Order: sequence, then structure tokens, then C-alpha cells
Amino acid sequence: MCGICGYISRKRISEEDLRIMNDTMYHRGPNDSGIAIYEGKDGYSIGFAHRRLAILDLSPLGHQPMHSANGRISIVFNGEIYNFLELKEELKDYPYKSTCDTEVILAAYLKWGIDMVDHIHGMFAIALYDRETQDVFLIRDRIGKKPLFYWKDGDGIVFASELKPIMKCPGFKPEIRRQLIPRYLYQQYITAPDTIFKDVYKLEPGAILRFRNGEIKKWKYWDIKEVYKENAKNPVESYEEAKEGLKQRLRNSVAGRMIADVPLGTFLSGGYDSSLVTAIAQELSDKPVKSFCIGFDAKGYNEAEYAKQVAKHLGTDHTELYISEKDLFEMVNSIPQYYDEPFADNSQIPSMLVSKLAKKDVTVALSGDGGDEFFCGYNIYDNVRQAQALEIPGAIVNAVGKIPLGSGKLIDKMPFRVRVVAGNRDAETKTQLVSEGYVKAAHAFITGVESLDIPMTSEQYFGTDYNNPENIAPVLFPIESSYGVRDFQIRRMLLDMDTYLPEDILVKMDRASMKYSLENRCPIMDTDVMEYSFRIPHKFKYYKGDKKHILKDIAYDYIPRELLDRPKTGFGVPMDSWLRGPLKEQLLEYSSTSYLKKQGIFNADYVSNFINNYIMHGDGGPATGANYSKVSWSFFIFQQWYNYYV
Repeated sequence: MCGICGYISRKRISEEDLRIMNDTMYHRGPNDSGIAIYEGKDGYSIGFAHRRLAILDLSPLGHQPMHSANGRISIVFNGEIYNFLELKEELKDYPYKSTCDTEVILAAYLKWGIDMVDHIHGMFAIALYDRETQDVFLIRDRIGKKPLFYWKDGDGIVFASELKPIMKCPGFKPEIRRQLIPRYLYQQYITAPDTIFKDVYKLEPGAILRFRNGEIKKWKYWDIKEVYKENAKNPVESYEEAKEGLKQRLRNSVAGRMIADVPLGTFLSGGYDSSLVTAIAQELSDKPVKSFCIGFDAKGYNEAEYAKQVAKHLGTDHTELYISEKDLFEMVNSIPQYYDEPFADNSQIPSMLVSKLAKKDVTVALSGDGGDEFFCGYNIYDNVRQAQALEIPGAIVNAVGKIPLGSGKLIDKMPFRVRVVAGNRDAETKTQLVSEGYVKAAHAFITGVESLDIPMTSEQYFGTDYNNPENIAPVLFPIESSYGVRDFQIRRMLLDMDTYLPEDILVKMDRASMKYSLENRCPIMDTDVMEYSFRIPHKFKYYKGDKKHILKDIAYDYIPRELLDRPKTGFGVPMDSWLRGPLKEQLLEYSSTSYLKKQGIFNADYVSNFINNYIMHGDGGPATGANYSKVSWSFFIFQQWYNYYV
């Protein structure tokens, strides 16, 4: 795992400029760095830079930029190719000089061209220059494990693993896309292809961008909805066959991710996913696997005691560290430095702490990410099933609720859960079960007017230019019809795979681990595991109300039920008490009308009034109270980020 950056441009970007850009990612690759500038045709020059975290072939032979033996291809690459040994055997005619996976990508491209993406499996962000065709390709892995940003700069592009190198590129001006802020405030992250900056984009998961003669073409080589539809046509009808097939694929995936020339361990929270990954790793290892967990002295939020019991049963070399609220709080100021786009999922803080703990002993850590999305693990999946069962009653209540009552309507007097189901009428957002107050507030932070989204079709959503100041992005994702699935649970799982998983979970872990130069690998998101999961009938994942049923069943083969079966708990960060306590003065400064008017992004009067009400009223009154700590935290993190970078 490393960091890459570079450019394709007619503008001259010096080697020193490229070095400065590259060194903003020192944390991603402290072991080595490399820079090269190539002269292309028609006045274009191509700059490639790389920061290396050495995992395979620790010798100088793994240095990047790397060039093919015939000099035709140059590459910078961030990630790991887990099937590189099999590919190396298949491509054994290539004259290899190293034992690293980067060189296998070069060999694969020389044999298959850009279709080599169909052969490589792993997590990757790749920039590749083909001198023969004068193509420059940017390529991102299937699920979006590795980040890749690009800035359209006139008739050229600048790319990087993070935004920091782009911000350091000569000529870059950080113009904020206000239109995306309501969605960020609600979701707490920004989805690809958008970023917070005008003319800067994320390459989508499973996508390829080709730059040729000043023209950009982009396409998907792997798409969640298409892969799901294709694999769902060939279901594994036998439960035992499905279980055995999934178990074998998980074993293969963990085995591939245990290949490293540096110390390796696992994150072990004590939940089903991390426990299963750790159990398989221990089964495959000839010595105790190092496992890591952090604990928190708060009732209902601490899983460390369960992780310790699992570790003892498996025989891992377990390390746990109990942290205090003070430890959590001390991480707040480092958020913008490593999350260089506004990102407000507060579980980033414990993620950074467990990465810091693991880095003391290992350079690679396996995690259980992906289990919830691919095998129906989140509580929201219970809620959307209930919502689907209440579709007809909800429509009736929605119609009756429009009856005037006093100064409002009848529906305003109904319980919150009833209002959510009754108001869930948009076919494009059926599984997103909104809090109307949050939606209105998120919009009003920019517009000053509390309004709901204007319904949009998926075609309108994907075709909208959010550089246009007139186009405010909807806070929800009006794209659900594109999945072609009626079952609300499956539809929501696919939506989470498209949005929440790559843009929240994977961003969180990439930045948290790379802060400490630690590589995070996720066996459940192996290509074979993901695609096989789409062949597993949904009734095997959600069985009589039991979420992740088939994955749990495999975990029970390794670990006694009594060590795993318990209510799912989170690792809480006390946002509300922080915002009303030690962060109060900072929040008030960020939300003062004078600060906001000078900043010119938010509606100063609305936001100042909203935050003041939030801080003053802890009783959950209208548009105030602890229920609004989420949007207030998102606002605080944005302002903290803005203050750091802009």
C-alpha cells in the first residue's frame, strides 16, 4: 500500500513541484519515493510519482515508477494484487527482475492490454502510461478499496491517491462546491464521482479513465448492479453447497492476503466478521497470529472483553488497549490532516487508535469489513423489511395525514416512525427511510429554506452537473430503480455497496490505517467472495430474522456460539457532549454570523440560529437538542477541514 500522484499536461510542472506534491503523502509510503517525467506527443508531458510502503520484495527492485522490460510501459501503483503468483506463472515468459506484484501488472498489460483488469484481483489504484499508443490509464479496483482523485486542469489532468497533492499542484484553486454540502451534512461523506472541489473528481470503483490526445473517456469494467444481476441468475440452491463454497472462498481469500514480507496481524473486535477472518488466519498460520483490539470503559460500547475471549479460544497473540474519552478527544484535531476531504463518520477516531496500536507490531492488518453489506448485517435491513411490509398502510396514512389540523396537518401529530413510513413515497429512495427534519435542515444550511428534496430519476441524478451553482445535490440517492430489485433488503444492500461501503467504510479505514503507514486488507471483499455472495439466495443470509445467517454459521465452525451471539454494539464517540462541552466555543466561533458571512458558503442567519439553538436546548425541542448532534458534528468537521486547508 502506497501513495501515487502525477499529471498529463501541456503545462510544465517541474520535478520539484512533483516532489512537493508527492511528499504530502509521506505517511502512505515512508520507505521509498520515486519521480519521473516523460515527454509525450503533441506537447504533453507525463509526470509519475510514488511513495512506497514496502510489503512485497523489500529490495530496491520494487521501486516505482516501474517500467516494462521493453520500455514501452511505465506504472505507479497503490495496493496489492492477491493473485499475482498465479498470474506470474501464467505470464512466465516475461523477464521478471523483482518478486513484487507491480511487475506482474506490466506483464499482464503487455499480454492483454487494458483488458488485464479482468485478470487482476485485489485492491488497487493504478496509473499506467503506454508510449506506443500514448494512452494514460487511471484504474481503480472493483469495490473502491484504494482511492484515486483527479483534477481536470484545462486540457490536462492531475491525479493522486489523496487530495493533498492536488492542492499543492501549481495553479490549483480550492473552489468549494456548495451544492454538495447538504448531502455531505446528511450522509457525512461525499460520493464518487464528486468531491468538495470544483473540477476535481473521484474515479469511481471498478472504473477506468483513459486520457488520449487531450480527450478523456471513462467506463466501468465492474459494476455492482450488473455483476449482481448476472450472478443472481445462477443461484446456489443447496444451503450446504452455498456454505461450503463460501467457506472455501473465504479461506482462499485470507490465504492470499497473508502473503507479505513484513509482519502481519488482524483487527479483532469480537464480532462475527473480524472473528471469522482471524479464525481462518489462525487456521492457516503455523504460529499464533497477532490480533489487536481497543477497549472503552463505557457500558454498552465495549467489545474488548469479547474479543479477548475469542482470541483465547483461537490461540492468537492478542494485544488490547483500553482508551479513555481523553484519548478519543485528542484525535479530533488530526482529522482534517488525514481526511483531506470533509468526512464526519466519528468512528474514524477509534479506527485511528486501533491502527496506531497495531502498527507497533505489524505492517499489515486484516479486517472484517464488507460482511454487513454483502451478507445483510446492519439493523437498517430489519427496518427496510418492516417498511416494505407497511407499504400499503403507509400510503393510506400519508393520504389521511394531509388533512389540516390546527396550524399544520394531521401527520405532524403522528409518532416519528409512523411519519417516516407514511412519507416514504418516492420510488427512487424507498429504502433510505429519511428523517424529514434532518433533510430540511441539511438543505437549509445552504439555502436558508427548510425544504425536502425534489424527486429525481436515476438518469437525472447521474447526468447532473453539480459544478452548476443552480443545481443543489439531493441529500438522498435517487437511484434505486437502477438495481431492478423489488426486495427492499437486497436493494438497500446493493445501495450500501455502491455508496456507504466505498465512500464511508473504506475511506475511513484507508485514511485511519495509512496515517500510521499500516496496510489494511479485507478478505470478505475479495472478487470471488463478492461475486459468489450474489449467487447465495437471500434467504440464506436473512433467515427468520437472523441477519448474516450463513456467515455466522461458518463462524460457528471455528468459535463457540456463546462467544459470538450477543447484540451488536458500536464504539461510541460522545459527539453531543463534546459539541456542548469542550468543543462548544470552537463550534460557536465557526457558526457566528460574522465568520459565516466572511466564509460565504453557508446561510449565515439560519446556521447561526440553528447551532445556537442546538447548544442551548438539550431537550430535543423543534430543530434543537441531541437529535441534531449528527448534522452539527458534520458541520463542525467541515469547518475544521475548511479552516485547515482553505
